[in-house]
Amino acid sequence: MQFRLVVTGVVVAMSLAGCQRTSYNPYSDLPSPAPLQPQPVPSVQSGQLPPPGAGDASQFPAAPATGNTAVASLPPGSTDAPATALDVTKESMVGNWRVSNAGASCDMFLTLTNLGSGSRGGTRGCAGELTSMGSWEVSGKTVLFKNRNGDVVGRVYKSGDTRFDGTTASGQQISLSR
Repeated sequence: MQFRLVVTGVVVAMSLAGCQRTSYNPYSDLPSPAPLQPQPVPSVQSGQLPPPGAGDASQFPAAPATGNTAVASLPPGSTDAPATALDVTKESMVGNWRVSNAGASCDMFLTLTNLGSGSRGGTRGCAGELTSMGSWEVSGKTVLFKNRNGDVVGRVYKSGDTRFDGTTASGQQISLSR
């Protein structure tokens, strides 16, 4: 019985000896790099900031007016964007847009894949005319949304960096934002 314990102990000791790390580190012979020297830091100044509104007020733009703000829209059948419309490129339109139409929200997806005279697009969760949207194209400063027959179902123009406003073919206001 004691012989078995001795043999078991030797086998366990030999097994654990095989768990030692025996890998070779080629970098162990290299000298370690010298420590970095601290760099001088300029002195820090402290003081009290002036209260908000004090000083040069011209450095800040005027706050926007609050209350009801009207959004210009395109009249039904109109092909011209208002004079305030910003330039738009096809590439800037590609992607997902949040659409607000008749008080409801939905999603619009615009791609550069050719479809007829325009590019492929579609909506999800929209109501009314926008459910039939299948393509879109840029015409001047106006973006036209078309159904699968090529009929215009909506028009928008760029009114801000990430905002477009306009109307559907029936005259409902529509806005796109990211």
